[in-house]
Amino acid sequence: MSNKINPIDTILSQHSIMLLDGALATELESHGCNLDDPLWSARVLLENPELIYQVHSDYFRAGADCAITASYQATIDGFSARGIEKKEALELMKQTVLLARRARDDFWKETAQHNRPKPLVAASVGPYGAYLADGSEYVGNYGVTDERLVEFHRPRMEALIEAGADLLAFETIPSLQEAKVLSSLLREFPEVYAWLSFSLKNEKEISDGTKLAECAQYFDEDQQIIAIGINCAPVTYVTSAIKELRTNTKKPILVYPNSGETYNPVTKTWHGQELCGRFELQSEEWYRAGARLIGGCCRTTPHHIEELSKKWRY
Repeated sequence: MSNKINPIDTILSQHSIMLLDGALATELESHGCNLDDPLWSARVLLENPELIYQVHSDYFRAGADCAITASYQATIDGFSARGIEKKEALELMKQTVLLARRARDDFWKETAQHNRPKPLVAASVGPYGAYLADGSEYVGNYGVTDERLVEFHRPRMEALIEAGADLLAFETIPSLQEAKVLSSLLREFPEVYAWLSFSLKNEKEISDGTKLAECAQYFDEDQQIIAIGINCAPVTYVTSAIKELRTNTKKPILVYPNSGETYNPVTKTWHGQELCGRFELQSEEWYRAGARLIGGCCRTTPHHIEELSKKWRY
């Protein structure tokens, strides 16, 4: 590793928790975007990029210490299916970082709240299953080789790093195989840090059935993976999963669950009851269990992050 400063440790050395943002796609939909598309939020990059800037800005104003970029489903393969050449696809991926950075820098210039850290930009690296757009990121058994995963992930990682992200967010990762491939690719960029966040099958297993404990142990000595956790899991799994991680890693633990509703990958709709109405109260339990980076995933909004911010910052 280089001498580059670990950005998460820097924040956590001065603040009890680091607040992440909430859902990007949910907010884009509330602004009228139709995301029923294999490109999902990456479609907005093509049609209305300033709206992405706006949503990032809203989250910073709500109290987020980190923006996760709109690159979750932005891939060369996905753009190619829309007739977009590789060169333009890479530029669009870089644009996701530049939009978040501009929102962060503009916010930081206008804010007088220096009782909070300067926010980070985490470039989202979604799983191979997200590109398939069939819900595979919640199963993880793709049946593809490590080589295919390397070929798929490397160009996007290069583009996001080149664009100046503060770190990478390997998120909603459903399999230990894919997590290992991502961490091995990260070694090609020795000055770059990432967090690693899994999707869950239940409180003790990630989506492909691997024990969460095994995942935490495997990456515990990886110096470029600087936080490990879960995202897009139901809130009911969170506390138990944190305890499982805490017992098996020394790394900071991050959690950004969804609203508690269930996603149907066939209809691309959400069903059931929202359970995250009092995120700020649940966050106390998560903090006591060991989580230090807390935010929201699908169906959460700037309101949820603002409630967290009021609780932890004022």
